[in-house]
Amino acid sequence: MVSRSGVPMEAEIVERLQESESVFTLRLRLLDEQQRHNYRFEPGQFNMVYLHGVGEVAISIVSDESNRHLLNHTIRAVGRVTRGLEQMQKGDVIGLRGPFGRGWPMEQARGRDIVIITGGVGCAPVVSALAHINRRRKHFGRVAIVEGVRHRRDLIYPDRFARWQRMDDTQILLCTSEPSAPWPWHTDRVTEHLGKMDIDPSGALVLLCGPEGMMISAARVLQELGIDESSIWLSMERNMQCGEGFCGHCQIGSYFVCRDGPVFNWTEIRELLAVKGI
Repeated sequence: MVSRSGVPMEAEIVERLQESESVFTLRLRLLDEQQRHNYRFEPGQFNMVYLHGVGEVAISIVSDESNRHLLNHTIRAVGRVTRGLEQMQKGDVIGLRGPFGRGWPMEQARGRDIVIITGGVGCAPVVSALAHINRRRKHFGRVAIVEGVRHRRDLIYPDRFARWQRMDDTQILLCTSEPSAPWPWHTDRVTEHLGKMDIDPSGALVLLCGPEGMMISAARVLQELGIDESSIWLSMERNMQCGEGFCGHCQIGSYFVCRDGPVFNWTEIRELLAVKGI
């Protein structure tokens, strides 16, 4: 790790990709050579992305951890900082602090079938995990990827899904709850298609990210299918303003999502998620 607090590292935008109407990806390169050399992250961690004079926002690292020199961040333009970042172009310099948080349990996943369930832009936190699996494919079992979006226009990463489809022993299920032509995949909610996964539930490990309602419903269905509750992991999203548990904005019960998460085991967080408004 390089910069977890204090002055952000300077990072140049080397490429900007428009993923959908409101979602874009910034590919960043740290300007300082020593910082580039020292930077390390785990799949599922995040950086605090800083826009000079405006503020910073927590964004998942959407990269292969073997390539630390280019750090991708997929961002939805919804607030003051993210709308400012939306205006940035190739060659602009922004700030970066991180990495922060607890990532996916990749060591626990070795030798097991993997279920990845996402919703909309929620698929961003699993990209680095899939890169990790693909580079070590023989160490993992079958992979089932289930992605749900409301509208066809909300689907991001179509090229990535095509590449994942070509991975060995990998099944892709794309779903939309409000189909519009052309939509050649599945319709209805994600939870309606979990029974179609070609995996061994008795030994599977699950990575879940997306809207909380979807994750709660999916976790319950997965347990009904025979997946052990301790094998279900969720990436939580809250208002993470500092990255280190100081400001308290991301607190959920006794946990701080930025420090204790963003990845939690279902057994840690299920009772808290059942409390309305927490």
